Amino acid sequence: MPSFRVTTPQRSYEAVVERGCLRKFTVGKPGKLFVVTTRDVWDLHGSALQRLLDAIPSQVLFFPGGEPRKRLAEVEALAEQMVASGGDRSSLIVAFGGGIVGDLAGFLAAIFMRGIPVVQVPTTLLAQVDAAVGGKTGVNLVAGKNLIGSFHQPLAVWIDPEVLRTLPEREYRAGLYEIIKSGVIRDAALFDVLERCWEAVLRQEPAVVDRVIADAVRIKAEVVTADEREGDLRRILNFGHTFGHALEAETKYECLLHGEAVAWGMRAATVLAERLGHLTADDATRIQTTIARYGPIPKLDGVSAANLTARLKSDKKTVGGRVHFVLPMKIGEVRIFSGIDETLVRESIEASLG
Repeated sequence: MPSFRVTTPQRSYEAVVERGCLRKFTVGKPGKLFVVTTRDVWDLHGSALQRLLDAIPSQVLFFPGGEPRKRLAEVEALAEQMVASGGDRSSLIVAFGGGIVGDLAGFLAAIFMRGIPVVQVPTTLLAQVDAAVGGKTGVNLVAGKNLIGSFHQPLAVWIDPEVLRTLPEREYRAGLYEIIKSGVIRDAALFDVLERCWEAVLRQEPAVVDRVIADAVRIKAEVVTADEREGDLRRILNFGHTFGHALEAETKYECLLHGEAVAWGMRAATVLAERLGHLTADDATRIQTTIARYGPIPKLDGVSAANLTARLKSDKKTVGGRVHFVLPMKIGEVRIFSGIDETLVRESIEASLG
């Protein structure tokens, strides 16, 4: 049972990766337990939590789901339900679902009664290897993704790879892009596995899937432990996200899954890195080829490179009007750059849209 310690000034906790752990995990003895989830996740996996719900006072709260609904109004509606059901400072939230549920439920926990605990139980690959670990929570504005939020570290993260069997293939592939990201930014050996064993990964062979999930969680735990609030090292986790968030906002969160947007963002960042002379043509080809093997990414007909370039300035990581880009130097190493010529950025976007 791989378990990775995340140690931050706010809280230390374990991120557990174990098949079957969904039916084993515990949450202590809260005053009341609130499970925030979606109907589809509950119908598929809710029975695994029945033992837990029978043991303590609890209530299931349903979030409608979807990136367009990841807004403050939904947080308020859930908070009102908690108050009406007797929620107080002794309550605990279990975020049971994908990354959207994790972000929204984590933010709800961060602000309800000025902060109550949350346990993250991610049910999508994307959430397991990224969103559930690290304490980032938030909701969207029309202007962009996750522009309102807070750092609220969970009590624990329980990751059960077995639940991925029920994921639609597209959702599964979207999560694999985040694992590719982990390999590019920090672990060339992980990237090699994804490059060589891509057919086994797509077939969901347990040995290789559990290995790449554990590696990605380990990397996330190491980075968050070193830099909880994205002051320095943690910014490398944004490889592909600066471009990807702009694309999500430009397409109104309706065309791509988050992982697909990140995949496209990695493509654009790789083009930009190669054009700047920071990345060899061989490594650029390896990255682009591996991303393509885990595709396809939906076509982006009608998306304007000029509009995407303009949206970059609204990204959370833009400071003083200077857009920051995480660019690969080689597989396993990235650096953060700002002040890149806007024309070159737009040309890299245009090349990636083609």
